[in-house]
Amino acid sequence: MAAPQAPRKHERLKDLIREIPDFPTSGIGFKDITPLMADRAALAEAVQALAEFARPLKVDCVVAAEARGFLLGPALALELGAGFVLARKPGKLPYETVSAEYLLEYGPSQLELHTDAVRSGARVLVHDDLLATGGTALALCELVEQLGGDVAGCGFLIELAFLGGRERLAPRATHALLRYES
Repeated sequence: MAAPQAPRKHERLKDLIREIPDFPTSGIGFKDITPLMADRAALAEAVQALAEFARPLKVDCVVAAEARGFLLGPALALELGAGFVLARKPGKLPYETVSAEYLLEYGPSQLELHTDAVRSGARVLVHDDLLATGGTALALCELVEQLGGDVAGCGFLIELAFLGGRERLAPRATHALLRYES
């Protein structure tokens, strides 16, 4: 009889994520993180584990896109002793902005940062809840770099490895807490 396989790290977190088929459009298997967010221990574990990856990067700020990037991004920034930078859809930020266009799995989109959101030379962690094709994260990297910041790494709660987002972000350091192969 084979020895039992050791439990995978953070498997409990993965068990709390439910898949919603055909949302927001047909063919998309939406990863719903709301049960994980509602579980106090799971939420703490997720933030702590994301911080483990990012802490050695010694970042000045965490940048994340609305809306789901805003869920863990500020908590992660606090855990790292860093600031938090909001990336928003066009027309949502009140000051001068820079923008980047990108493609999602289900259509085009655009993000903006305030022109003074990232200081030149700042070490930045790009964060989002999900890495799929890499479009959103790549747009965030481009915005940070356009403002003179240095993308120290990219961190995600979930990676849909079969969509190749990690390859689009190379050579940047990329980490995902939970990985789906299909």
